[in-house]
Amino acid sequence: MKGSLGFRRTALAGAALATALGAGAFLVACGADGGNGAAGGGASGGAAARLSVADPYIPLPPAGGMAAGYLTVRNDGGQGDELVEVSSPGASSVTMHRSTSTTMEQVDKLDVPAHGALQLARGGTHLMIMGWQKAPALGDELELDLTFARTGTISVKVPVKELTYRPGQQ
Repeated sequence: MKGSLGFRRTALAGAALATALGAGAFLVACGADGGNGAAGGGASGGAAARLSVADPYIPLPPAGGMAAGYLTVRNDGGQGDELVEVSSPGASSVTMHRSTSTTMEQVDKLDVPAHGALQLARGGTHLMIMGWQKAPALGDELELDLTFARTGTISVKVPVKELTYRPGQQ
């Protein structure tokens, strides 16, 4: 009788251990990423934002003054993000602006849609760069630090191009 009681206790302990390990594995698989299998997916059910920057350029400003900056932020992920700040070690101020047919206004953030792009282009949304540490010349590169609400900061080198430069048309 003593032998069967020991076997039952061992079997129960083994079953409890197996249940705990199974539950732990399930929590590890689901808990860290909102249960959707993609890191950073959050409650939206899609994969985290996957951002990249394309076609950055700054047209050469007159006499080293205020300049505009243009680029495209692509998001190949399933979650949107927001550009919330732009700074540069080579300029005292970089601000985000939106142009309409009659005005230009500074904005605090710009949306980067899931599976989409934020395009900063002539006549629309753009950056204004002021207080250059040294007068820009053709071929120079200005580092811009783009800070996003979810993704963090991406640094990009932006070349100074001739005033008439248009990406994809050269």
